[in-house]
Amino acid sequence: ISKLYEEVKKKYQLLFFLSTIIATISLFFLFGRFYQYHQKEKISKELLNNYHLTTLYSDNSSYEASELGSDILIRNPFVIGMIKIDKIDLNYPILSESNDELLRISLCRFIGPMPNKVGNLCIAGHNYIDNRFFGRLYELNIGDIVEVYDLSGQKEDYEITKKFEVGASDLSCTSQDVGNEKMITLLTCDNSNQNKRLVIQAKMKHN
Repeated sequence: ISKLYEEVKKKYQLLFFLSTIIATISLFFLFGRFYQYHQKEKISKELLNNYHLTTLYSDNSSYEASELGSDILIRNPFVIGMIKIDKIDLNYPILSESNDELLRISLCRFIGPMPNKVGNLCIAGHNYIDNRFFGRLYELNIGDIVEVYDLSGQKEDYEITKKFEVGASDLSCTSQDVGNEKMITLLTCDNSNQNKRLVIQAKMKHN
């Protein structure tokens, strides 16, 4: 019995040791992911702060605010404006183009004109469970207001006119055939169905 007890004890000790190693590795992985997300959010906030500085010291709408506040951004992409939605506490810079790395930093222009110009400015953003970026986009409704700022600091209000879902490969919502309208299209993934995209479209309000 004593021998059997010792064998069982050793097995449990081994299992405990392995479980401890796995738990430790998992914690390091989780903390590493959290640190990465925190760094990306920090970069986004730096870019937002630098956007505000840009509007103070430049009235040139084509001014390229590249490399401000971050050496992670490659030279070509730059901040082209800012989007603000009070209802969902959203306030982020808009980067000039989209790729996997830039989408982890902020919201990105997917296609379309510069902010507040004629056309359909399509803005893509990740939908994170902690509500960063477009994580709360689903809370918006028809009639809600989206504020868009260009690099001169000029703000335009856009009123939401459509809210719908499309298939992941359906890009019809990004069409630039909008006449002389100024509009924005916000796109993000649907966490409940990765084959779907949530789309919010808004048109500039005319005073």
